[in-house]
Amino acid sequence: MDSKYICLLILVGLSSALRSEGFGTFGFDIHHRYSDSVKDFLNLDGLPEKGSLDYYAAMAHRDQLIKARRLAVTPASPTPLSFIGGNETSRISSLGFLHYAIVTVGTPPLTFIVALDTGSDLFWLPCDCTSCARSLNTTSGKTLELKIYSPSNSSTGMPVPCNSTTCGQRRRCSIRYNACAYQEVYLSSNTSSTGILVDDVLHLATDDSQEKVVDAPITLGCGIVQTGDFLDAAAPNGLFGLGMDSVSVPSTLASKGLAANSFSMCFGPDGVGRMVFGDKGTPAQKTTPFNLKQSHPTYNISVTQIIVGENATNVEFSAIFDSGTSFTYLNDPAYSVIAEGFNSQVSEPRYQPETRIIFDYCYALGANQNSFEYPNLNLTMKGGDQFYVNAPVIVIPRQVRFY
Repeated sequence: MDSKYICLLILVGLSSALRSEGFGTFGFDIHHRYSDSVKDFLNLDGLPEKGSLDYYAAMAHRDQLIKARRLAVTPASPTPLSFIGGNETSRISSLGFLHYAIVTVGTPPLTFIVALDTGSDLFWLPCDCTSCARSLNTTSGKTLELKIYSPSNSSTGMPVPCNSTTCGQRRRCSIRYNACAYQEVYLSSNTSSTGILVDDVLHLATDDSQEKVVDAPITLGCGIVQTGDFLDAAAPNGLFGLGMDSVSVPSTLASKGLAANSFSMCFGPDGVGRMVFGDKGTPAQKTTPFNLKQSHPTYNISVTQIIVGENATNVEFSAIFDSGTSFTYLNDPAYSVIAEGFNSQVSEPRYQPETRIIFDYCYALGANQNSFEYPNLNLTMKGGDQFYVNAPVIVIPRQVRFY
């Protein structure tokens, strides 16, 4: 029986933008999974073919996004920048439901597909590694060999010395490599990246017809040892930290006067969107302020109201906007407000999946049922703007193993 069930994703993502005021603009498009370069790089299946209705619909949506942003740029604004030669990204379900971007680093340039993570600061790549993912099995059964970075093979790469101001008091010196060491530990069980810091260039290009090359000096992590999910489940080819620490790429671009210390990130319902360093946004863009803590600032936001269908509940809580986490974890009372409100408006019977399925509220679909109705979910943020949750449910075939 080819039956399915749906599960409520209380652990949801927001279709919104991170923003602050500033000058200078650098950017790259989030074209999601429709471009040839993403298909070739990942060999993904089930993507819209060039020339199909879905393909042109996706491209039209992309054009609208780009046009809206360009109309907001004043004549005095610098030309936006994109990742050179591969600015497309894709949300890959089999790799942690994260959004990935193709970036180019070093001389000669090497390309990597890295997860975008607003919840961490360091941009690191697998590098001269003793423990890392060297290949990726695609959905079509093929094996994709992943690039491995090495500062010794890049004429612009140089290990960060231990006495450098970049190393600082929070990091230690690696005697073996005679360089500044790092260790990043993540929330996923036993997941970390350990190595040394390296100075090199991130290759960008102006986002116009001239496509002028811009090589941005950055500091990145040379990930010698990766553990846990980085070996097979998520970010196997690197992680692009977008946090507020001085080592992050946005902060580095700002400190060198190349861009404002800000960026915008948008995830649309079909995944097509845009991320821009130093972006001021558009007049129609919804906003909400950050709750900044001086000790360790993060992209912390406040929710003031939850709307499930037509039912609105005033409940205030704060949460961290973390694109590197697959789902959003909510505590009570916010969790119960969404779950119970959703459950009361779904007509399908509750279904108890196997224990490794982490979602609490699942519903059985009939063998021939191809559609179902569920209430909209909106969150009202501090400041009054509402943000619509694009995908509050996921459909899971009962006969397919869930990963």
